Amino acid sequence: MEIPTKSIAHITKKNWDKTNVLLLKKTIGEFAHELLIVPTLKNGKTYGLFSPDKTFEYTFEASVLALNHWSVSADSIQKKTADGEEVPLRLLEFLIEFKDVLGIGEKLLPTYLEEITSTLYSTAYKIEHENYSSEALVNQDYQVIEHAMTEGHPCFVANSGKNGFNIDDFAQFSPEANAPIQLLWLAGHRSRATFSGIETLDYKKVLAQELPLETITSFENIMESKGFNSEEYYFFPVHPWQWFNKLALIFAPDIAEGHLVCLGYGNDTYSAQQSIRTFFNTSAPEKFYVKTALSVINMGFMRGLSPYYMESTPTITQWVADVVENDAYLQQKGFTLLGEVATIGYRNFLYEPLGRSLPHNKMLAALWRESPIPKLSKGQQIMTMAALLHVDQAGNSLVSELIKASGITAKAWIKSYLNAYLSPLLHCFYEHEMVFMPHGENLILVFENHVPVKAIMKDITEEVMVFTTKRELPEKAKRIQIEMSEPLKILCLFNDIFQFYFRFLSAILSESGTLSESDFWEEVANCIHEYQDTHPQLEEQFKKYNLFVSEFDSCCLNRLQLRNNKQMLDLASPIESLQFVGKLKNPISVFIPKDKLSAAF
Repeated sequence: MEIPTKSIAHITKKNWDKTNVLLLKKTIGEFAHELLIVPTLKNGKTYGLFSPDKTFEYTFEASVLALNHWSVSADSIQKKTADGEEVPLRLLEFLIEFKDVLGIGEKLLPTYLEEITSTLYSTAYKIEHENYSSEALVNQDYQVIEHAMTEGHPCFVANSGKNGFNIDDFAQFSPEANAPIQLLWLAGHRSRATFSGIETLDYKKVLAQELPLETITSFENIMESKGFNSEEYYFFPVHPWQWFNKLALIFAPDIAEGHLVCLGYGNDTYSAQQSIRTFFNTSAPEKFYVKTALSVINMGFMRGLSPYYMESTPTITQWVADVVENDAYLQQKGFTLLGEVATIGYRNFLYEPLGRSLPHNKMLAALWRESPIPKLSKGQQIMTMAALLHVDQAGNSLVSELIKASGITAKAWIKSYLNAYLSPLLHCFYEHEMVFMPHGENLILVFENHVPVKAIMKDITEEVMVFTTKRELPEKAKRIQIEMSEPLKILCLFNDIFQFYFRFLSAILSESGTLSESDFWEEVANCIHEYQDTHPQLEEQFKKYNLFVSEFDSCCLNRLQLRNNKQMLDLASPIESLQFVGKLKNPISVFIPKDKLSAAF
């Protein structure tokens, strides 16, 4: 019998107190950044914030950095009653106190609080199980670093929710716990299941790579024993949680009719990645990642996989890869992709007439993505780009330790990083009118001697957007061709890179005394100038989409989640769902060479 308290050993008062302070620091900082709350300067660096009913006052020390980034001192936060009595800091109470200011609907508030509680639970777990300091992480391998990450998405406060998992599921399937996982394999009848692959990859080839011959034979024997012909089915992996909690029940009619057959577990062990439903093969790291449908709400979305989108995924991968691989500049920079090379989607014919966008129609699909391991040269190390924002429990940042270990100056290190990360993204935008979703968890950095030298882009097909209408895309790839108003296009760089990532990296470097804000943003400006100087043929594009304007519209992610924490974006029309509130002063606008000043305004 399971010990009921085993899975909550990390929920101690000490861990809970620390967790609440850390997440309240983030909440105050991000909500102030998005103008949801307006702290008042009391004196020096001390700010005050009254609850709307004036029952409590929060005080804290903060520095307001570039891009209206609030760097709040965790140790300085206090909460007092009107009588001056100090009370414990509790994030859930803060959110209830400020609910009217935050504008979250009464019906959505409980589920938002549930996801916040799940984030608190996860953070307490990470505090309890921190195995490596930032200094020790410098020399660890890819997967050790992947599972040492504690922050989640840097902007979202509710960023580690797993609504649907119970506490045992958390211990078994969460990235934080990093328990070894074996995937379940099903057989889906080809009248309902569709395989799609890039030109060089058919179903038999995927199966031969992913499963040993004896396992394939045992699965075929299971099919034969049930009176089914394996040639009429596709074998594919699913998340074990999905089978036990969703598929065995909702797809019971298909199971009864023999359209869906459970084959059992595969041999290889996998590790859940930060993105929760993607698995890295720890038995054979050169094999594909597996991405599965998972009907759990995480950071504003049910993490399903659409079988209809799966059909076009390899075609999109092939098209984007062709663009990247046939571009001399991108090849010079070493920029590459992890192709989403094969998929299987299974359609639920009962639910399909009710609407293809229903969560019930995104419950059963699998995607195979290339592993980065075969792409590495001898002596190269890789890590998630999210690692550059990692700060350990002692307050030491991994990026500062990497710079120390590299033996080069912080400016030279950042220059190399920007050359690997920013330059290719600039080129994709200006030359190809193509943007990705380049936040930390979506990038893998390649290091040599602790210096980033290349970037590998992943999670491509669901998030890539192409603006140009000059290129004819294959029919199945046309869904990535997005109509967007001209002013919004450049915001894909300003917000996705400057606001959602560089804002945090710059603050960490500055706070640790590693590199000043001014020096960081000057290096960003230098990187852009260098790119523009070497591509004079794109001068009209640089003028049209000017990265040196004095300010830009701020896209607010927490506002998006507070408006609808079950589905932040209308996936049929995501651009229209975005929330822009306020303007941010552009930190690189001051770094314009004199000869370019007239062109910038």
